[in-house]
Amino acid sequence: MHIENNILRYYLRNVYFITGTAYAGKSTAVRLLAERYGLIFCGENYFAEISDKVAEPTLQPDLCYIRGLADFRDFVTRTPEEYERWMYNTGREAAGFEVAELIARASQGRVIVDTNLPLDVLREISDYSHVAVMLSPTSMSVERFFDRSDPEKQYILSVIESCEDSEAVMANYRRGLALINSREHYDEYANSGFFTLVREDDGTDTRDEVCEKLARHFGFID
Repeated sequence: MHIENNILRYYLRNVYFITGTAYAGKSTAVRLLAERYGLIFCGENYFAEISDKVAEPTLQPDLCYIRGLADFRDFVTRTPEEYERWMYNTGREAAGFEVAELIARASQGRVIVDTNLPLDVLREISDYSHVAVMLSPTSMSVERFFDRSDPEKQYILSVIESCEDSEAVMANYRRGLALINSREHYDEYANSGFFTLVREDDGTDTRDEVCEKLARHFGFID
């Protein structure tokens, strides 16, 4: 079965998407916008409860990869190239789950989502006024990846630290992060044609300023 993009755009007309690189402030922006403007909050991996149950190895092999791990140390010791490939392909495999979940949630009101949908998919199902790209320097994406307290990243850190040669494993993992947040991928986002905000690496708290810019872009305020 195939659903035409004009149909998807109609059912997703109340969904506002934020995408971009790691450590750009996407999660914070989505949370603040939801709180301030009464939006339905969809944080990172909001669809995972369903995809974990429904994904099949023959259809979504990369989404099912973690499910089949006997030892999570295999996850953190992959080659940087495989980590990069896996990360972007999971976003593509998850697209169907994201769209289905967003259609369901958007029936209840306006939705703000921290999304991994590929840029080409966003162009097909949404428009400029409903999408924002947030970017950070590669150095921030890599060096500060574990500076956040969310359980997923702290678990990955604990697994790396449990490895026999933890320093080498960390260096390998950071090389993977550098590929995921490489200049090539950065430029894909920067040149996507969507509204874009770049996070500066100067230590300034810009949460309110960024939130206001996003709110104006999305039309939440004049």
